[in-house]
Amino acid sequence: MHLKSKTQNRPVKTFSELELDNNLVSALTSLGLVDLTPIQSKAIPSILSGRDLVGIAETGTGKTAAFSLPVLHQLLQNPVERPVPKTTRSLILAPTRELAQQIAENIRNYATHIPFKTTLLYGGVPAKSQIKSLERGVDMVIATPGRLLDLFNADKLWLGKVEHFVLDEADRMLDMGFIRDIQRIASQLPKKRQTLLFSATFPKSIANLANSLLDDPVKVQVARSAKVTDRVEHFLLKVPKDRKRSLLDHLLKKPELRKVLIFTRTIHGANKLYKFLTKLEIDAAVIHGNKAQNTRKKAIETFKSGTVRVLVATDIAARGIDIEDITHVINYDIPTDPDSYIHRIGRTGRASGNGIAYSFLSENDDKHLDAIERLLAQKIPLEKNHPF
Repeated sequence: MHLKSKTQNRPVKTFSELELDNNLVSALTSLGLVDLTPIQSKAIPSILSGRDLVGIAETGTGKTAAFSLPVLHQLLQNPVERPVPKTTRSLILAPTRELAQQIAENIRNYATHIPFKTTLLYGGVPAKSQIKSLERGVDMVIATPGRLLDLFNADKLWLGKVEHFVLDEADRMLDMGFIRDIQRIASQLPKKRQTLLFSATFPKSIANLANSLLDDPVKVQVARSAKVTDRVEHFLLKVPKDRKRSLLDHLLKKPELRKVLIFTRTIHGANKLYKFLTKLEIDAAVIHGNKAQNTRKKAIETFKSGTVRVLVATDIAARGIDIEDITHVINYDIPTDPDSYIHRIGRTGRASGNGIAYSFLSENDDKHLDAIERLLAQKIPLEKNHPF
């Protein structure tokens, strides 16, 4: 039975207005959390009322509290003596080990005063301790899709008791190729459940996923910035598709391109471009959804340290890289989703530094450029000073 929040029909600004469980309020107070962020204010009342929800908000807007606090509250309002062995009452899926760890840490802080058992499941480490923690059943599992399915297939976890299902950073999960894993997991969940989907962007692929998983959801969205920071100069470079490699080679000969992040549209394109750069004897690395988490992490570390000068990436990395001294971003392929353009070029010009972003404009790219310029409400300057 879901609790109907008295605040669901009016705006709320502080956690104290939400009528959360006293133990949660105590934890929030000790953490110094008083005011709600916009996504929390919009999402939490609807989740407390039991509705499925789609939340569109960027990383760093308070999404973890937006979904975890109302889920924790509802579990406390509907207590069980102990979970069924090998089951969980709530399941949170995250695309990466790092994000899963971050979510788990936040939830443990919120649940400080609650006899509440959480388990963190991710790959790259032995599964023995994770299996042991599941044996008596838990209140909440925070997991990456691959390790969750491994344990499910090994009969170490049953998903038939899940009351709340959360997909965080759903767009990034699809970028990483987890769509089939998500569908397999969802097929094992009870039909009667609350499902919450959070994403930084809402392309058609995410809309389709939401339609397949959620029941009459509320959709809430935090206004996103469509402004490019003044610290980034960005330019279009018109070039025929078959001359893009030559143009890239030309640009990379310039010494001022010291630390360069290059985006391609596809995994196949990223791999081909990486091989091309290595033939040019340019120190480079590549990351995309088919790379193992440890491999991606190592590639980012070598780029961050300066061991390699160039990192080739698909949009999986657009929100996952936080390196302050990237001098240039190159959109080797213009993104099909205009929001991705902002995410991509925002990887340079960070902290107090300045940056430059180049976008290669080839045949059949005009419709994507139009969408980007409509979002920006401005024309991107055309750089004509190149030989191709």
